[in-house]
Parts: sequence; structure tokens; C-alpha cells
Amino acid sequence: MNPLLVESALPDFKNITIDHFEPALDQVLADNRQLVNDLVDSGVSTWDALAYPIESSDDRLNNIWSIVSHFNSVLNSEELREIYKRLISKLTDYQTEMGQNVKLYEAYKRLAESRAFDDLNQAQQQSIKHILRSFKLSGVALPEAQKQQYSELKQKLSGLSNHFSENVLDATQAWTKYFKSESDLPGLPESTLQLLASLAKEHGHEAGYLVTLDAPSFVPVMTYCEDAKLRELVYEAYITRASENGPNAGEWDNSQNIHDTLSARQSLARLLGFESYSERSLATKMAGSVTEVVDFLEQLADKAFGVAKAEFKELEVFAKTEDGIEDLNVWDTTFYTEKLRQQRFDISQEELKPYFPTPVVLQGMFDVVQKLLSVQVTVRPEITTWHEDVSYYSIYSGDQEIAGFYLDLYARKNKRGGAWMADCRTRRRLPNAELQLPVAFLVCNFTPPVDGEASLLTHNEVTTLFHEFGHGLHHMLTQVEVAGVSGIAGVPWDVVELPSQFLENWCWQEESIGMISRHHESGESLPKTLLDKMLAAKHFQSGMLMMRQVEFALFDFLLHRDFSAGDGSAESSTDVLALLDKVRNKVSVKKPPEYARFSHAFTHIFSGGYAAGYYSYKWAEVLAADAFSRFEEEGIFNPETGQEYKQSILEVGGSIDAMEMFVNFRGRKPSVDPLLRQAGIES
Repeated sequence: MNPLLVESALPDFKNITIDHFEPALDQVLADNRQLVNDLVDSGVSTWDALAYPIESSDDRLNNIWSIVSHFNSVLNSEELREIYKRLISKLTDYQTEMGQNVKLYEAYKRLAESRAFDDLNQAQQQSIKHILRSFKLSGVALPEAQKQQYSELKQKLSGLSNHFSENVLDATQAWTKYFKSESDLPGLPESTLQLLASLAKEHGHEAGYLVTLDAPSFVPVMTYCEDAKLRELVYEAYITRASENGPNAGEWDNSQNIHDTLSARQSLARLLGFESYSERSLATKMAGSVTEVVDFLEQLADKAFGVAKAEFKELEVFAKTEDGIEDLNVWDTTFYTEKLRQQRFDISQEELKPYFPTPVVLQGMFDVVQKLLSVQVTVRPEITTWHEDVSYYSIYSGDQEIAGFYLDLYARKNKRGGAWMADCRTRRRLPNAELQLPVAFLVCNFTPPVDGEASLLTHNEVTTLFHEFGHGLHHMLTQVEVAGVSGIAGVPWDVVELPSQFLENWCWQEESIGMISRHHESGESLPKTLLDKMLAAKHFQSGMLMMRQVEFALFDFLLHRDFSAGDGSAESSTDVLALLDKVRNKVSVKKPPEYARFSHAFTHIFSGGYAAGYYSYKWAEVLAADAFSRFEEEGIFNPETGQEYKQSILEVGGSIDAMEMFVNFRGRKPSVDPLLRQAGIES
């Protein structure tokens, strides 16, 4: 029996292999097609006879695809890539076919227009509304010739997205630099040297050190390495990944991929009657219009740009005073930022790391959530996972298990970089009346333990962990039982970052810092002196950080608003690099060199679901900061406030309107002021 076809609360990772993927998907797609054909032929149009059976069939498909997609991210291989390409093509065809099924659409319309619709609960009604919207955005009303065009565009975009991601992964893993001696890497902390020595051995060297472009190697080199030429070397390799420039120029070049993706997206948007892909993107978001998003980003830029310019000027003066640097290059900024931070606040990320061993941070984070939201987290070592580094945890409310998650913390070969949360199982009521508990995948890429010692996290990595766990709690603490609006499903993309950015705040509170820190040798909590220094440095260069995010968001949104394919050739279409340069002329305090190709590895917008939606991070950060401001007023561990947050935000999933959800908790519409105050930009 194919383990992917066996209904179970958790995937059978002990027996699942990639050979099971295609047969399982083929079987479920065939079953689902037969079910839909039978339903539309029967003419049924009630929740129990139509919507619920299709929800069940979609959930069965999701339970398989979540594993396929997850393996492709964390256990990537050439064999799996070939399988994944075939399967994503089949899945895309199926989704387009369902989205353009006129008889199915009419059946849902009859349900929405029936008297029985008024008797459905809020989640069921919202789910039907989202389904009807999805039909329209899938081109259900298009003439047959245009439906075919839509299908071809979706298929093309699916392949381009996958290829873009593969190129970035391959380009990242292809570049390494070997060093024989520690003296070749001046300034690197001992923990980084241990990691680089471990990487050298993994790559077949008897001794020495290996620098890679993965974050646990790249970030410390840019932050601490005293050799400016080496920093430039590593920076150039990183910023030219998957492009026509750099040490691997042209080998995994995403240039044509970017053009083809943008062209296909614009064609898709126009086919559906939108002016641009940015406008199409907003059809499922909280933001009301293209103008509203651009005005929002420009408002943030107006508030932060002067602060950012002053911060960079200060950094230039510091670098000149320290080392006689006349022109501060982009590969120097992180290095001198850290030196200035240490001089001004007498603190560094490296100094904090011994106080944040991974096991302590994890347990402390679970304790914070228990105190805040009244849920308990328990490790389940008996649950089989896909890798020895991965653990499974259950979440309890009192004595009742309500959710679970897999935690995959460390960077390794053939694992996609970055950090993310993905759903494994969605909370819903099953046909046998039992409840399917929500299960999440939580993935990071931290430095793995070396020589049996616990991995030590920078405070930035601690914040990343809290961020992803915030996403996980949004998925796992939902009380909704309708899959389409359960957890993060149905939540507007520019709201989905609210719970993740919200939870980051507990990485900065004195009471919670004491819960998540303990020296890996002495067992001492983070001393008050270090905490005070860390808090004093919290707003350091917050203007530059704000402008960096605004730059990414404006580039993404304006690119998808203004892109024109011309006559179809790359030469006649919108110049992507020129548009990025134009954005930087407005909002960047220091432009990178001509050879830089940031866009070519911008996976968020070309393969990660944030196309014309990167602004969502700042939009949701406004919501998160404003939500947290209530805790600042009432107490960061106020149990009543915590329960209201859980009930108003986390438990409702996508079952109610996003603005209504926020107002229910905050008592008013959101304000940008708490975010600016939190960033130290305005008091």
C-alpha cells in the first residue's frame, strides 16, 4: 500500500519514498476528477452534498502535495527534481481545469444564492465566497480560446518558478572558497571557524576552512572578516548568484527566466481584465488598490529616508576615522556597522551567542507561548521524521492535544536556504466526525551543532525562530473546522505576516529574555548589563533597515505594475535592472556596484508566492506593531489580553474579514504610529 494514500494523522515518514509521489498524486487526481464529474452531473448544490465532499477531496490532495513540496525543499536531489517537475505540471493542469469548470462554478453559485446559504456558519459562508472568487480569478468566464491561453500561462509560470528556485539553490551551493590557515580569515569568531572547519571536512579536505554562500557562513564573513578583499570576493559571489555576472557567470542565469515570468504574469492579469499583475495581486489582499500600496510605501520612505541617510553618513565618518576608508563600499557596511555597534553599545551578536543555545531558546520560546496563550508544547521523540536533525512536537490546551509541528532547524546540503512555515495537515472536521488536527512544518537554516556542542544562535536568529513559530501558531491554534479558511488558509497575504512579526516582540522584553537565555557553559541568564546594552542598540540603524525593506517592496510592486513585454523580446521589454536602479535612486542610501544582480536571486517574488506582494511584510508589520502596543499598555503577559489576541486573531483563521478581525482585537483601525515608534523613527 502506498503510504501517501493511507489516511493518517501524520505522514508515515518511516516508509515514504519519492517513488510513492507520482502514483499517489495520479490516483488522487483521478479520484477527484471522478468525484467532481459525478457531483456536477447530479446537480447537487448544498454544503453537505457539494462543498463538503470537494473539501474532503481537496484535503486528501493537499496532504499528499504538502509532502512532495516539502521534500523538494529540504531533501532536494536530481531524481526528485525530475519527479517534481512532472508532478507540478500535473497539479497545475488539474487546478486550472477545476478553476475553469463552468458546471462546478454554477453549482457553487446556486449554493451561494440559495436560502440554505444563510443557515451556514460564518466559516462556511466565507469559504464559499473565496471559492467563487477563485473561479473568477481562474478565468471561468473566459471564452474557450482564452481559457486555453490561461492554462498555458499557468503551466508556464509553474515551470519558471521551479526553475528559478533550482537555479538559486544550485548557484548558492556551487561556490566555495577553501583556506588552509586560520590566518587567512582574520577576525572571524571561534564559532564560525569551527563551522568552516567542519564544512571543509564535509567537502573532502583533511584540514583547513571552507567558506560557502549559505547564511551560517556568509553572514559571519561579511560581519567580522577583517580582510576587505575577501569580503568583496564573497559579496560578489553572493550578489551575482544565478546571473550573467560573477564567478559562475551564465551557468544558472535567471535573466531570461525573470523576463519570461514577468511577461507571463502580465499576460495572465490582462486576460482576466486587470491593468497589471499588481492589480491582480490585490484581488485577494487587504490593501484596496495599487495607489494605496504605493502611497503606503512612499509614506514609510518619507518618514525613514532622512533617518537612514544620517545613519549611513555616520557610518562613513566612522569608517574613515577608524581605517581611513574614503569610499565605504557595500561589502564594508555590515563589517563597519558591527564595529560601530560594538564601540557605541559595547555589545555584539557574537557576544550574545553563548547565552542563546538552541535547546534553551526553544524551551524558553515554548514557555513564553504557554504564559501568553495558555498552550503547552511537548517534544515527541517517538514520532518518525525525514531527517535525524528533525523533531516533532505536540501542542496541548490543558490535557487535550490540539496541534503538532515538525521542526527542522539546521542548514545542510540539498536544503533550500531561508526560513519558512508550511502546512502539513489542516484543521477540519473529517467525514467520520473526528477532528483532523493541524500540523505544521517549521524550517530554518541555523548553524548546525559542531563536535557535539549545542548550536548557539545570534539574537537575529532567535528573532527568526520566533517569527516562524508565530506563523506556526497562526496555522495550529485555529478553531475553524472548514479547510478553506482554517489557520492561514484564506488569510489575505498582506495580513499573514501579522502573527509572525507580532511574536518577535517577545525577543526584546526583559521578562521574556530571561526565559529564553542561559549561558551554554555557566547556565547564567543574560546579565542585566548585556540586556540593557542590547535594548539600547535595538533601534541602531533602524532607518537603514526600514529603507532596505521599502526598496525591495517598491521594486517588486512597481515592477509588476509597470512591466511591459514590448514585442516579446527581452530587448524591447521593460528593463528590470533599470527599474531597480530607479527605485534605488529614490530610496537607497548606498547603491551596490554595477555587477550586482539582487533580482536574480529574489526568490520571494519569483518563486516564493510574494509576487507584487513583498509590501506585505511592511503592511503586516504595521498591524503587528499596533496589536503589540495593546500589550505594552496592558502588560506583555496579561492573560486576558493574550486570550483576546488568541481568540480574535489566531483562532478565526481566514473566516472573517481582515479589518474586522483587527478591529475586534484593537478596538479601532490600524495606525502606522506604533511601528514608527517601535523602530525608533518617531516618538
